[in-house]
Amino acid sequence: MKLSLRTRYILFVVFLHSALIFLTFNWLREDKLLFIASEVLLVLSIIASVQIYRDFLKPIEFVRAGIEAIKDRDFTIKFVPSGKSEVDVLINVYNLMIDQLRLERTKLNEQHYFLEKLIEASPIAILILDFDEKITTVNSRARTMLGIGTIDCEGKRLVDLDVPLLTQLNELQDGQSRTIKNNGVETYKVQRSHFMDRGFRRSFLMVEELTADILESEKKAYGKVIRMMAHEVNNTMGATDSIIQTTLSYLPQEEYGELMEALRIATERNRQLSRFMRNFADVVRLPLPRKELTDLNKLIKDVVLFMQPMAALRGVVIKTSSIFTPNLVPLDKGQIEQVLVNILKNAMEACESGMEIRVEVSECRLVIRNNGRPIPAEVEAQLFNPFFSTKPDGQGIGLTLTRDILLNHGFVFSLKSKPDGWTEFTIDVQPGES
Repeated sequence: MKLSLRTRYILFVVFLHSALIFLTFNWLREDKLLFIASEVLLVLSIIASVQIYRDFLKPIEFVRAGIEAIKDRDFTIKFVPSGKSEVDVLINVYNLMIDQLRLERTKLNEQHYFLEKLIEASPIAILILDFDEKITTVNSRARTMLGIGTIDCEGKRLVDLDVPLLTQLNELQDGQSRTIKNNGVETYKVQRSHFMDRGFRRSFLMVEELTADILESEKKAYGKVIRMMAHEVNNTMGATDSIIQTTLSYLPQEEYGELMEALRIATERNRQLSRFMRNFADVVRLPLPRKELTDLNKLIKDVVLFMQPMAALRGVVIKTSSIFTPNLVPLDKGQIEQVLVNILKNAMEACESGMEIRVEVSECRLVIRNNGRPIPAEVEAQLFNPFFSTKPDGQGIGLTLTRDILLNHGFVFSLKSKPDGWTEFTIDVQPGES
């Protein structure tokens, strides 16, 4: 067992003075004067040894106290000079070190506080993970964007929160950036990176919503195309129809019956083309909703009643949940009526005879579901894109118009097929005051 420096010093002093006492007693006991003088010197030597021992302990005690203060992260303790040059050098070094540590810690705390505030106030959703890929920090924007509200996320993995977007983020690798489209409407730019914490890598995710910017640029682009098409088509149809009508007025019925019938068909085709272009123009000219408190339950009943004959012709049954009390919601009745007609019509077209459509409504949510053909995964992300349609004769504007109306109302919505085979169009509305 290795002895400490203190123990070795004490043993040395005890051994030395014991030997001196023994020798003095044996050699000088007959000479009383020398014997007394030797004893006095031994006593003085012992006193000096004790004093040296105490002086020797001061730096050690000082170092121990300093180490304990640093262990406790207390950087306010400073030592007063003792008047002994050897110890004061150590005290000055310690005090300088403590001052520097205190400044560094203050600076670090200020930076950490600023970073926390910056993350919390950021318009970009930020999630910070620990060494085990578990969530440690979620800022306010992330909670709002991901719909996790006040859920306690700390210590959970991304897949544990059962949020579809987070499930996709879990597959992202460090350094990767990706654009993700959710529910066919919401578009996000996602980036995953890392930082070093105590020598280990920690990942963080940044999610920026691009939905509004993309929809705005998209609408400007297709609006310009539609206006150009409408201008050219309307000019051509106007002149063509004028010529046809003039020709019809001059041709005798008896001699040119077949030609006149062909011209009338051409006129009807012109009208159909005009209606076709008008449908596209409606998407561009869609006015902002004029909201009024409307009984959503009655509106749904009326639309279902209107669509029942069409459903019956296809052999499809429309079922509604029992609705008794009024449900007042601020909305544009005409626009939402068009939305409901589009949704029910699409649901019917996905169903075959014998299938059914269910309309379920609560105070804040409307769900229209059907057990018809499910939406393929590769189609789901494109459903609300302008001019996209899976129908051979589809124009691809029904869901685009529906999307724009619901977005202008501020309603959250989604369209997806569930694992149980039912396809749901969900609309979350904001109820008004009765």
